[in-house]
Amino acid sequence: MSFRSSVKKVVPRDVFKRVEPYGHLGEAMIYSVKNGFPAKGLKVIGVTGTNGKTSTCFLIHKMLVNSGIKAGLMTTVAYGVGDDIHPQIAHMTTVSVPLLHQRIKEMRSQGMEWLVLEVTSHALAQHRVWGIPFSVAVMTNITHEHLDYHGTFERYRDAKKMLFTQTNRNKKGLQIGIANADDPSGQLFAGAVRNPVLYGMNNGDLRAKNVKLTPAGSTYTAEIGDAELNVTCHLPGSFNVYNSLAAVAVGQAVGLTQEQIEQGIAALEGVEGRMTRITEGQDFDVIVDFAHTPDSFEKLFKDLKPVVKGKLICMFGSAGRRDEAKRAIQGELAGKYCDEVVVTEEDDRDIDGLEIMNQIAAGVEKAGKTRDTDLFLVHDRTEAINFAIKRAKKGDTVILLGKGHEKTIERADGEHPWDEIGTAKAAAAKAAA
Repeated sequence: MSFRSSVKKVVPRDVFKRVEPYGHLGEAMIYSVKNGFPAKGLKVIGVTGTNGKTSTCFLIHKMLVNSGIKAGLMTTVAYGVGDDIHPQIAHMTTVSVPLLHQRIKEMRSQGMEWLVLEVTSHALAQHRVWGIPFSVAVMTNITHEHLDYHGTFERYRDAKKMLFTQTNRNKKGLQIGIANADDPSGQLFAGAVRNPVLYGMNNGDLRAKNVKLTPAGSTYTAEIGDAELNVTCHLPGSFNVYNSLAAVAVGQAVGLTQEQIEQGIAALEGVEGRMTRITEGQDFDVIVDFAHTPDSFEKLFKDLKPVVKGKLICMFGSAGRRDEAKRAIQGELAGKYCDEVVVTEEDDRDIDGLEIMNQIAAGVEKAGKTRDTDLFLVHDRTEAINFAIKRAKKGDTVILLGKGHEKTIERADGEHPWDEIGTAKAAAAKAAA
């Protein structure tokens, strides 16, 4: 029997004919069959949103593993089972259909029972996660991003919402949807699932009270009904209060004890490229973060600005062949909150890097910055990191944005090896010498 025929035995003939021309959906069906439906019987927690997906996935995964559960992880940064975690090299969050099913199959062979999966709007819109039985869906937030692909914010938001409707169709799962109540789209997502849970600092079933932020993270009381949990999160920033609250909600949804939730969240020390501090003996702070959207910029700068003793110096770029509309917006935010701005490359691909930098610079100038005074354009990213760090004095903070954990940088002639953290360490060590 041919492979195509075997697929037709599993997938009804009329459905196969209907989806075959549409690429990813047909591909998802085929590779589900080819790999023996590797996700069947798994308990899958899907996490979607504009910002915070990766950190939320890591918090949930660490909490499950720390509780003795054989849990897998697939995110922008890494994948694996338990503590056997491998770096994710490709510039994709939800990997291609063949690789997705291949990895799930391999992870099942290691005894994986739960999977924490980071899910993008692209993957949902393209039906790349068809056949994966989501038991719990999590939404972190929905803001401006990927309009180059989706066209409108509404279409982008509705693509994300598909994770919740897909979870609701899994009759053998928990059919639980966990959404950010402080986000304008929170109620819309909650309404798309049978068992909604809303979390937030201002609204929701689960709330964070007595929040104390420090450069090393946060502590707060998580209240839901009559229950109170004492949460310690080692990921800094108010946005990570939200991410850890989402993890608390997941812990309660899957039946973990209060102690397991508290200890599990506290067990995560950090996530590569997410507010990663570089300490090479320099007398100023250097931070590497993956922030690359207007919303993540604003939240990050608002958190940092009040605690920076000296100048706040930021360096970033914007990817070619991606959402152009955000470039000037991010530039204006950087110009508003930062004392100095260094604009550089960030995966130009085959787009003119100078054109991208000028689009960003227009926003920075709108916020009042002047070229060659407190706004600098340095195209080569290694040179830009060195330049930004050289300008720092005692008490200043340099934040390098946009690449984070990524191991390659994409230019017109293809992919090149890249190490943002390593490059920053070298520059900081030189400054400290």
